[in-house]
Amino acid sequence: MCGIVGLFLKDDGLRPELGAMLTEMLVTMTDRGPDSAGLAVYTPGREPGQAKLTVQAADPSDFEGLDREISGVVGADVAMTVKDSHAVIGLPREMLDRGRTALRDLRPDIRVMSAGETIEIYKEVGLPGDVAKRFDIPGLQGTHGIGHSRMATESAVTTLGAHPFSTGADQCLVHNGSLSNHNSLRRKLAREGVAVETENDTEVAAAYLTREMQQGSSLGRALESGLADLDGFYTFVVGTRDGFGVVRDPIACKPAVMAETDQYVAFGSEYRALVGLPGIDIARVWEPEPATVYFWKH
Repeated sequence: MCGIVGLFLKDDGLRPELGAMLTEMLVTMTDRGPDSAGLAVYTPGREPGQAKLTVQAADPSDFEGLDREISGVVGADVAMTVKDSHAVIGLPREMLDRGRTALRDLRPDIRVMSAGETIEIYKEVGLPGDVAKRFDIPGLQGTHGIGHSRMATESAVTTLGAHPFSTGADQCLVHNGSLSNHNSLRRKLAREGVAVETENDTEVAAAYLTREMQQGSSLGRALESGLADLDGFYTFVVGTRDGFGVVRDPIACKPAVMAETDQYVAFGSEYRALVGLPGIDIARVWEPEPATVYFWKH
């Protein structure tokens, strides 16, 4: 019984409020998932040609000097902003893969939460309000984002088991439900060279979509393929660098509601997650249809 929220902004004037709006939406879903929480926010790049790694450490002291060490390995300027147990490492876009390799060699216990030009993911064990406060999510601005409050059913309550899951550059996914064929699909993805780090079924779904998009599918097409290949009960909300998608399984037993105005598109597991949004009283509000892909793109 997890809680999901998502917000895709059409009005650039709302970008400074994205983090605050997402936080309020997710906090209303606390009772649907008190085990852990996470948010993915698509924020403007530091400057053209830059990318970033959002990473997590059990001991934040592991971040000390990391930016200088990575800079020495990749031969380029590296910036780092530490936020509690997470840090955002900025580096040239063409150095992103080299930076990940350097990170793995220098600090093997530090985990990558996300990588890309705009995405930042923050997630930890704890209540949504506490997690948002730890990382100052209300102060983040951006174009779109998704959030998740988790009630663990398929794997342990850990930071790595929390949502969102990111398995490709500027891609992430949150999920309410349970997949019945995730073990067989995990093995198939492994044979194709797609790594899945955790036992969580949601990461398998994220990796599946990443593989589909790496093979040339759009997010919308990848979600349509998932309707045939992913067995179980699920509602997915997915983010890419410039897009936002929603899909429910053919039975659609997991609750979901959407709202759209000239300023935004919003998703919530329940309508109460949307009531604080501007103009919600004049929004078009509907329940997403089963086995139907909804997708918006900047």
